[in-house]
This record gives sequence, C-alpha cells and structure tokens, in this order.
Amino acid sequence: MTNRLANETSPYLLQHANNPVDWFPWGEEALALARSEDKPIILSIGYSACHWCHVMAHESFENEEIARVMNENFINIKVDREERPDLDTIYMEAVQSIMGSGGWPLTVFLTPEGKPFYGGTYFPPEDGRGLPGFSTILRTVSDAYRNRRKELEQATRQIIAVINSRREGKFDTDPLAIDILDQAYSALSLEFDGDNGGFNQAPKFPQPTVLEFLLRHYLRTQEKAALNIVTLTLEKMARGGIYDQIGGGFHRYATDSFWLIPHFEKMLYDNALLSQVYLHAYLVSKMPLFRRITEETIDYVLRDMTSPDGGFYSSQDADSEGKEGKYYVWTSDEIKKVLDERSSSITNDYYGVTERGNFEGLNILHVAGALHPEESAIIKQSKDALLRARERRVKPGKDDKILASWNGLMLSSLAEAAVTLGRKDYLKAAVKNGSFLSDQMTSDGFLRRVYSHGQAKISGYLEDYALVADGLLNLHQATLTGRWLKEAIRLSEIVVKDFWDDEVGLFYDTSERHQALFVRPKSTQDGALPSGSSAAVQLLLKVARITDDKRLERIATRSLLTLRENLARYPLAFGNWLCALDFHLSNKKEIVVVGPSHDNTTTEMMRVLYTSWLPNKVIVGLDSHDSTSVTGLTLQNGKTMINGQSTVYICEKFSCRTPATTPDSLKDQLRTLSSDS
Repeated sequence: MTNRLANETSPYLLQHANNPVDWFPWGEEALALARSEDKPIILSIGYSACHWCHVMAHESFENEEIARVMNENFINIKVDREERPDLDTIYMEAVQSIMGSGGWPLTVFLTPEGKPFYGGTYFPPEDGRGLPGFSTILRTVSDAYRNRRKELEQATRQIIAVINSRREGKFDTDPLAIDILDQAYSALSLEFDGDNGGFNQAPKFPQPTVLEFLLRHYLRTQEKAALNIVTLTLEKMARGGIYDQIGGGFHRYATDSFWLIPHFEKMLYDNALLSQVYLHAYLVSKMPLFRRITEETIDYVLRDMTSPDGGFYSSQDADSEGKEGKYYVWTSDEIKKVLDERSSSITNDYYGVTERGNFEGLNILHVAGALHPEESAIIKQSKDALLRARERRVKPGKDDKILASWNGLMLSSLAEAAVTLGRKDYLKAAVKNGSFLSDQMTSDGFLRRVYSHGQAKISGYLEDYALVADGLLNLHQATLTGRWLKEAIRLSEIVVKDFWDDEVGLFYDTSERHQALFVRPKSTQDGALPSGSSAAVQLLLKVARITDDKRLERIATRSLLTLRENLARYPLAFGNWLCALDFHLSNKKEIVVVGPSHDNTTTEMMRVLYTSWLPNKVIVGLDSHDSTSVTGLTLQNGKTMINGQSTVYICEKFSCRTPATTPDSLKDQLRTLSSDS
C-alpha cells in the first residue's frame, strides 16, 4: 500500500511512499486539509543521502503504531530539502531558534497556516539516548494543540519574531577596505588545526570556499602561512578516508579530527567545489598530488554521477545493504583475493590495511605509508583492480534528480579544468551540461530548480540563477562561444529584477513566482555550498566588469557593505563573500580574446592564460565565425585581430597592454602582472 508520495519524482520522497504514514507532499492540498480539520502539521524535511533520515524512517515512520498516532492527530508532510531550499531555510531557522541547533532529519510542528511552534531534528522512537522519544513528542504536542492553544500561538509569535530580527540588514557606512580581508585571515588562522589541517576539531568539514579565500590571500600578500593552511589541509584530506582512495571523489565530512572516518555519503556540490580548489592549489603550488586529486574527482563525477542528457546527479547514499560505508571498506583478505601477493602486500601497507581494521573491524583506506618510485605503478594497477572488484558489490543508493545550482558549480569546475589541464573530454562534458541547463532546465526563459524523470519543475531560486549563470560564464571563458556569455548576462538580469531587495540591500532566496511563506527567506551565510546571495554578488561583479554596467556593481557593493561587519568577524561562515570582496578590491584583469576559437594559436594562448591562477579575471571572446558572439561591449572597443592573427588583450580598468599575438608574447605579459590577481 502506498501513500501520496508515490506520485512524486524525488528519490527521497519515493523512499517514503510505502510508509504507513499518510504522507502528503508540500502543497495546498495538505495545508487546506489541516485548516479544514483544524489539525497541526508534522513537517519532516530530509534528503536522499541522509543517514539519520533513513534511521528515523525505519524506527518511526515504518512503525505502525507511531504512524497511527501521526495519521489520527496530524497532517503529515514530507519535503526533500534539495528540491525546496526555501522551506528548509525558514523551518531550519525556526528549529535553531527553539533548540539552539539544527540538522537533518528536520522535524517541525506547524499550525494549519504553516507557522512553526515546536521542532527538533532526529528523535528516537521511544525515550532514550538523552532524547525524548518521538512517541512522547507526538502525544505531548497533540495534547498541547487541543488544550493549550494560546501557549502554542505565543511560541509561534516568538519564533517568527526571532527569524525576522535576523533578516534585518545593517548598511555599514565604513568603506570596503583591504583590512577586512586581513582581519578575516587572522581569525581563520586562530581556528586552523596545524596538525591535521582544516578548522576546529571533529566533525570536520572541507570548507572549500574558505580555502579559496586563503589562496587569494596568499596571492595578494605572499604570506606563506596562508598557503600552508591550504596545502596542509588539502594534503591531509587527500590522504584521509574522507577521500575515496579507490574510486575518487570526496565523502561529505569526517567524523574525527584526522579526516580518517568519513560520513560516507557523496554530494555533487562537495566534489564540484573541491575539484576546483584542488585545481587552483595545483596552479599555485605546482604539487602533482593536487592535479591528480582534481582529475580523479572529476573522473568520478563523469563516471558515476552523469546522466545521458549531460546533467549531473545529486548524491550517493552513505549506506548500502543497510550498513553505513559497507561499499567502501575492505578486509585484508578481500584485497588479497583481488591482487597478487606482492601487490596486496604493498597496497595494504600503503593504505593502512590491518587485520584489526580501523572501522568496526574493517578498513577505511587511507594513505598510511610512503611509496618507493617503482611501487607507484603497482598502486595504480591495484586501484584499478580494486575498483573493478568493488563495482560488483551492491552500490549505495543514488539520488538521480538534477539540481540547477549544483550543476552550475560542477560546470564551473569542469570548464576551468578542461582548459587548464588540456582535457578535451572535460570540455565536451561541460558543453553538454551547459546545453542541458539552457535547454531542458529552462522554460519560458526562466530556470527550473529540479529535473527528474524527464520533468523540469519548481521555479529556480536565487542560488540556481547565480550559480548556473556563473557556470555559463566559465563555460564561455573556456570555449569563447558567445551563446554562453549571452545566457549568463540574461540570467544575471533576472537575478537583479526578481530577487533584489533594494530597501534592505540584500537578495531574497525566492522570487514572486514562488509560493509565499510566512517569511520570505533571505539566506546570507555560506555553508557547504555558497549562499545564493554571495554567488549573486560574485556574478554581478564579473558581469559588471564585462558589460561596464555600473548598476550591477552598485548592487553588489551594497550587499558587501550590508554584511561588512560579518565578513571580518565570522569568516568561516562567509568564505565566498570574502572571495567576492577580494574580487571587488583587486586590480581586475579584463581579457579579450579575438580570433577563431578553434584556431590552434587561440587554443595555445588560452592554455597560457590558464597556466597561472588569475582568480580576479574576466575573459570575453570575440570570434567573427561565431554567429552567437556578443558584440558592442565597451571592453571590446577597438579590439581586432592583428595581421590576421588571433590576438589577446589584457586590460585593467579598460586600459590595455600591448596586444599579444603569440603564446610566447602572452607568457611574457603574464609574468609581469601584479601579484594581487
């Protein structure tokens, strides 16, 4: 017997379609029923790869008695947080105001009007583990709703007041100055784990936007301690269990301080952001390890997380066969069955495999030893053999819905890596993804949030527009094709028109096309992925430089001023904002490439442009053979091919250096660029 979730496309919702709970998807049907029957709402928010979501589902939502109590006393709504980040944002804030912290599964009790009055995260079915049982919570809340309604209404008013108070912007009249970046760096230095890399202690998250900021700080100041934070962190992660040593790609976070024991789910956004920061660290440090991790991570996404249409899937579960991490762990005997005696001995030593194990009697592979030069080839062959053997295991569940914003992040990484590393396969995949986002995930000129089962649905949120537009901008910079630049500029205009709040000086997460909620969400902090607001600011600063649109720059600057104080004081929560501020304050490089994009000289000069990391650059292509080329930009004025040769112009504030017509002359110019790039 199934419930209403059987008609949904979200893998997470479909996981609950056979629960005895009478689940509704979020929508007017459920809300109207709650109002007509005067019942409170249980809102349960999670996502497909969430381990504790699976635990609570098994313990409580598959429990016939608990389901009976839920069905009799509540209207029950399930939400996939990845489909509806607007609901997740506001109800997470509500639970944080109640409990002081949040997480998933998110369990919120609402009035029939959708206003929160109580909530939490995971609850065990019965009292224990220091937590009230879900059965107890259900009885208590149901009784309070019937008999103490005024208390609940007062709680609702207090929660909403707290949420609204957090949304007040504070326009700072102090100028945006370099000292903000320096203060942020000093604060991050104090949080750095000098032994193991990363920030703070367990659990430990990768923080890729913060690492990007630190790389920028090093380029600007040449402060080696900043670079050390990045390289030590990336080395430790690459050697740890958080990295899939056999198949490539990163798990979500480490439960310990040493990056050894991961939470095994794999998220697209983590691998998009980390492949990019490893690429940038490779360009800055020239460490071969970082290039290898970049390529292995992207190769994992292309192998396991790519749809036939060119979209990228969302995540892979931590669990398989009901056990967390089972797909990824090994015994010594399992390795010996796959490899010959010498190879298994070298592999076990290298990856720290022991009879005792390091995870529930099994082994999470991590780099525990050093290799002699002649052993590198053996390890590579062993990895290939172990991957083939692992492919025969029962694989973790895959959330195969495609999310616009996460695809935008992956597109940016793919496009940049394609040119930097000379990988034509990456460029082909990037172009296919750009076409998918522009065609299948765009309807009537507007982005859709989700693509699943052949359907594009849910109006795009701020993060979707900002990150997809930035991905298309990166795709233009890699291909010089005008189509992608036009679309990036068009989407940036929608960002301003539909999401900007000029009164407060910040962006809304939602547009008028979205359902009105009890508050209109406005997220600012960067988390596991950049906030829509910081992504929008970074996008507008780039497009403003390309189009010479002062209005876009004013809006971006206003946002930075509104959050100025937070950037220096709370850098771990504002990493991408700090990158945007670094761009704003820098001597930006405006680069125009004039010539046929497929000409060998053009290709070589593009490779030269990408051999050094210039984070504060914009590239515009002008190709007379490309019918989609954008023309008429101030940046393009007077830019032509010289003597019929592909020509590169490097400018600052629209003042240009001598045009370069050969890769060698371009290299000479790049050597003289100021270090504040």
